[in-house]
Amino acid sequence: MLVGSYNCVLGVKRRVAVPKKFLKELGNSLIVAKWYEGCLVIVERTRWEVLLKKLTGVAQTITEGVRDTDRFVLASAFEVKADNQGRVVLPENLVNYAGLGPKAVFLGLGDRVEIWDQVRWEKREKYVSEHAGEFIEKLADDKK
Repeated sequence: MLVGSYNCVLGVKRRVAVPKKFLKELGNSLIVAKWYEGCLVIVERTRWEVLLKKLTGVAQTITEGVRDTDRFVLASAFEVKADNQGRVVLPENLVNYAGLGPKAVFLGLGDRVEIWDQVRWEKREKYVSEHAGEFIEKLADDKK
């Protein structure tokens, strides 16, 4: 399972070392794409379709929301390969989308890894921390 957070440095050529713990589970053949809240997602190539089904559900009909999700995530996806040192080169348009600066954070979230700009993540983490109770209550209400 992909868990934990790791700080890393994004090189001038957009090259970043995937944390060894994550790379061990993900392997060398990865998909990287735009994700929500202005970060990137990395998944193992073989788990990509599972993640997409999780996003769009198993709807009998393809709704506009499903199509827009496909467009947002799939159209931005790239296959990347890690070199022998576990480094990948992130596409320029994805680096720009996520606003990645020289310091980034990898977050393990069970079935996927998110990459955040460190400053952006610190702001988001503070927000989540301050509102965690509200999120739990909303989830409980939604299940009723």
